[in-house]
Amino acid sequence: MIDWLVTLVPWQQALVGTGFTYFMTALGAGLVFFFKTINRNVLSTMLGFASGVMIAASFWSLLDPAIAQAEENGDIAWLVVSIGFGLGGLFLYAADKILPHIHFGPDHVEEGIPSHFKRTILLVFSITLHNIPEGLAVGVAFGAAASADDPKAAVLAATAVAIGIGIQNFPEGAAVSIPLQQEGLSRRKAFFHGQASGLVEPIAGVIGALLVTKVTFILPYALAFAAGAMIYVVVEELIPEARATTENHRHFGVFGTMLGFIIMMILDVALG
Repeated sequence: MIDWLVTLVPWQQALVGTGFTYFMTALGAGLVFFFKTINRNVLSTMLGFASGVMIAASFWSLLDPAIAQAEENGDIAWLVVSIGFGLGGLFLYAADKILPHIHFGPDHVEEGIPSHFKRTILLVFSITLHNIPEGLAVGVAFGAAASADDPKAAVLAATAVAIGIGIQNFPEGAAVSIPLQQEGLSRRKAFFHGQASGLVEPIAGVIGALLVTKVTFILPYALAFAAGAMIYVVVEELIPEARATTENHRHFGVFGTMLGFIIMMILDVALG
């Protein structure tokens, strides 16, 4: 499989990787056909797990390679990475304020430009925001492999990113479709909207791969940018929502985060 993947150009590798992450989102959304509700503790664990995966991937798969690439380019590594990381967070902040959406949670806080979209569409937009940096992270990782000294090892490391993001997309897909069904949509429509939230990942992945292979000097910035965007999502929404439960049950989100971090760390270290 890896040998075949290495023969592809970066944008094709990114398409395969993000195709897998989208498939996992759709697979998770398919749980709506089997379950009517998600236990609050299970949801907290799922969101915590997604947080842990994204935190681990941000460092081992994105920031650490960004520092190494900046040093190789002769740049001031800490400055380059800080700029990219900060811009990633600012990009998601701007998108948060512009794109109309509803945060998942008991209060369903609405953000972005006022709109007349249905609540179900606004809920899908919320998860779509999460998926932009995830797809970008996979695409940039495959794009970085093109300039690596050992392309096969670099593609293997990028594959680890795709696997990690895909694993956490499974519960994320369920966290979209099942609440949508509770909002009154049929199971089929809830599934359709749930899987649709993952379609942005292949788009972001291909764009990321093309960008860093065409304009190579931005590679460390792009890696750090993806990391900053993912950390923004984790801190701004996933962790608060994972802990938005009774005081005696908040540890479900904490342990979910630790489990996700461990699994992504193992993938990165073992495969990278």
